[in-house]
Amino acid sequence: MKVRIDHYAANPDIYRAMSQLEKQVTASGLDRVIYELVKIRASQINGCAFCLDMHTKELRKLGESEQRINLISVWRESPCYTDQEKAVLELTEAVTLIAERGVPQDVFDRVRSFYSEKETMDLIFAINVINCWNRIAISTGMFPGCRD
Repeated sequence: MKVRIDHYAANPDIYRAMSQLEKQVTASGLDRVIYELVKIRASQINGCAFCLDMHTKELRKLGESEQRINLISVWRESPCYTDQEKAVLELTEAVTLIAERGVPQDVFDRVRSFYSEKETMDLIFAINVINCWNRIAISTGMFPGCRD
């Protein structure tokens, strides 16, 4: 396999801007495990092998069990996620697949039962950032190990 284009080198200014947005979301106070769950679920939906590989490794470094990592795609049927995590995963799916049915009010309300307005916006930005990274990685042909 070969990467189509090195987006880091091709447009360093835009890459720095995307990286800054990522840093802002990371610094928002959003729980690291929650953020990695968001990144993994969006990457599964989008079919981004590069990001999925990266973020499952990150979740392992945070001490998450293989069971919780392996069952993210079937979170609805898995008792190992909290109601809060399930609300976040549901929002992640809705925002990632926004063209299908938007973000239903009940999904939004479930998230708001756990998060303030600011925290909800932090989640929405987090979901959008990983969706953007997924689209960059897939478009440029990135794959697991291509940056090693």
